[in-house]
Amino acid sequence: MYHLNSIELEAEQYPTREHYPFNLPLFAETKKLDFTNPVTLFVGQNGSGKSTLLEAIAVAAGIYIWRNNMTSRYMVNRYEATLHRYLKVSWVNGSVPGSFFGAQIFKDFASMLEEWATTDPGQLEFFGGKSLISQSHGQSLMSFFRSRYKLKGLYLLDEPETALSPSSQLELHRLISENSKGGHAQFIVATHSPILLACKNATIYNFDQMPVSEVKYEDTEHFRVYRDFLNHREKYLMD
Repeated sequence: MYHLNSIELEAEQYPTREHYPFNLPLFAETKKLDFTNPVTLFVGQNGSGKSTLLEAIAVAAGIYIWRNNMTSRYMVNRYEATLHRYLKVSWVNGSVPGSFFGAQIFKDFASMLEEWATTDPGQLEFFGGKSLISQSHGQSLMSFFRSRYKLKGLYLLDEPETALSPSSQLELHRLISENSKGGHAQFIVATHSPILLACKNATIYNFDQMPVSEVKYEDTEHFRVYRDFLNHREKYLMD
């Protein structure tokens, strides 16, 4: 048994079709995504909308996103953060808590945690007893993943491989596989990593074709490009 059953995009209610994110083909042509496995992976080129949808799912599912909003922007798109209002979330047996991971969001969270720890050092015990910002970026990420994903919940990760070495990606792969057993934790991950894409018994959704549909691991562009490079790297090397 998993937690999140499906999401439906209510395109007929979109406030605009001219502004981001509602002008992306993804949100016009994809009506529904089912989550039939404990691990679901989003794969596609940059700009395909996978990260945008992932964040909207988190908000629609009631997951708080730690973000530092004390920044200025030259232009503000009033539609940018409204996609979640047009997602219908279906649960298997009621909502569960969870978390959203993104590189910048994690940086903001780590800074906030450091401030809390100045008055309550016990806050750090949950993350291995060490300050997250005193470790390397990759080490702090793994400390967070090891502690957080032990808990029952829905976990959304946006390109977690960005600061991880291949061996750390393998460890994250193991953490996801182990903690998703028995309906304990459910993961939805947007990734370019062929290591994470290899999660056993995962559903892979391809965001490079419309409507979004399932794809086999060996048919992803990421697998084919990495395989070809490792087997025939001389083709790619400049003299």
